[in-house]
Amino acid sequence: MFKRFMSYYKPHKFMFAMDMLASLLISLIGMVYPIVTRKMLNDYIPNKMYKYIIVAGLIVLGLYAARMFLRYFVQYYGHMIGTAMQAQMRKDLFDHLEKLPFSFYDEHETGRIMSRMTNDLFEVVELAHHGPENIIICSVMIVLSFAYLMNIDVMLTLIVFACVPILVVVSLVMRKRMREAFDERRVSNATINAAIESSITGIRVTKAYTNAEKEMEKFEVGNQEFVQASKHAYSAMGAFHSSTSFVTDVFNVIILIAGGIFLYNGRITFGDYSTFIVSVNLFISPVNTLIQFMEQWQNGVSGFKRFVEIMDVEPERDAEGAEELKNVQGEIELKHVSFSYSETEGVLNDVNLKLEKGRKLALVGSSGGGKTTICHLIPNFYKLSEENGAILIDGKDIRTLTMDSVRRNIGIVQQDVFLFSGTVRDNIRYGRLDATDEEIIEAAKKANIHDYIMAMEKGYDTQIGERGVRLSGGQKQRMSIARVFLKDPAILILDEATSALDNTTEVLIQQALDELCKGRTTIVVAHRLSTIRNADEIAVIMEGRVTERGTHEELIAKGGTYKELYALQFRE
Repeated sequence: MFKRFMSYYKPHKFMFAMDMLASLLISLIGMVYPIVTRKMLNDYIPNKMYKYIIVAGLIVLGLYAARMFLRYFVQYYGHMIGTAMQAQMRKDLFDHLEKLPFSFYDEHETGRIMSRMTNDLFEVVELAHHGPENIIICSVMIVLSFAYLMNIDVMLTLIVFACVPILVVVSLVMRKRMREAFDERRVSNATINAAIESSITGIRVTKAYTNAEKEMEKFEVGNQEFVQASKHAYSAMGAFHSSTSFVTDVFNVIILIAGGIFLYNGRITFGDYSTFIVSVNLFISPVNTLIQFMEQWQNGVSGFKRFVEIMDVEPERDAEGAEELKNVQGEIELKHVSFSYSETEGVLNDVNLKLEKGRKLALVGSSGGGKTTICHLIPNFYKLSEENGAILIDGKDIRTLTMDSVRRNIGIVQQDVFLFSGTVRDNIRYGRLDATDEEIIEAAKKANIHDYIMAMEKGYDTQIGERGVRLSGGQKQRMSIARVFLKDPAILILDEATSALDNTTEVLIQQALDELCKGRTTIVVAHRLSTIRNADEIAVIMEGRVTERGTHEELIAKGGTYKELYALQFRE
């Protein structure tokens, strides 16, 4: 994990080296003041060397001015290096998220993922920026100040230094408790983010059912978890800081007693004793800084672990030697397909279906029977293992084809349409990013939505809001159909594309869908059986099995499940 973290410094090696050099110079300048102080107290002041006093003071002032610019450099460029690293980590994480399979998003809430991309990475970058600086500055200061204190008085320095092992032991004992507490706090923070994301996304449903109080209750559960986790974290942090601060306070008491005895016995001069008191802060301060840095270290390490957890999730990968799917005719065949989302829950069981080029297959049956799962397996959204059958397109197993080439040739229109925040033009162009404006308009006309778009204030440049909130359900559906027209795939999947619409809107959209289906191999999932009467073949899917197959007339004549479903829908 350390090597992975360090790899993000590589693009910024030069500026990082300059940042560390500036930090080193800041440390060295910090040693000037006690050296000058000792010289003044032991030499310049007793010997009334006023010229040297002024010159020494001006030199110190000049060095402090230089240190001011060095600190600016460290603060500005150090943070910019951290920001660049954060941007790269966020880019890597986003790129990785785009490659993860559907199963990952089935198991992880959006709010939790967002927490890792924002809060966690911020903590990581704070560590990336401040960590090396603190370590270099503090380490140099500790070594130099220790050497200088030894130069003043060896015995007094060793007495003070004897407290350091105690400080280290206390820090290590408290550190583990603090790390565990902050990990717990980070998880609870992700829970809050997930609750907020869910509630804000569903705010219209909440208002429609006047359930604001219920949402507040749900939010408060996570909020109180966060409070309790923070309580444990800050309790551990308080114990850590108070314990270590007490040990560092003991440093001063030892200096006061031992130094006073040494001065009384004439072991050291008053000037050396005064310098020692000034200089010992140069030793204690970086020790304290390193101790306080432990909190930042814990936050940063915890954040990077959570970042790595996602980065280590296996992305979707093409099979070795996978080939492009080209010149697609559109023949689809499912051979003995079985599938389950978990080890305990089977969804499909030995499904066999074949659909010739340009024909329409309708899937009907009760909810949860496996119809949508079939629609997800054909574009290879979920991996089918070797022992669970095969799905063929034009006679080629989709596992031997590149996923992009398979998905490029399949258009999907679902009941739940997702539109991106942006313009009408942007959302239709999502079907094919290199499409011209003329092609976009032609696709909109075929989807029966061009006239409505032109009636908008800014036409195709109209902003539709988050998830297309300014559009009706039928308008969203027609925009999704326009996307597919633009994509122009050989295979079309309609997953309950009209089930949530009113009758008038359904007629308009059905016309667009009929136009869209022309010349394409089409799979239709529908609850409204009136929309699939003209399908070339209808398959009844019940509890993961194909129980009936045939045309509408053939299935009605059989008098089985399909006839019961049909009679149920069209009863008086």
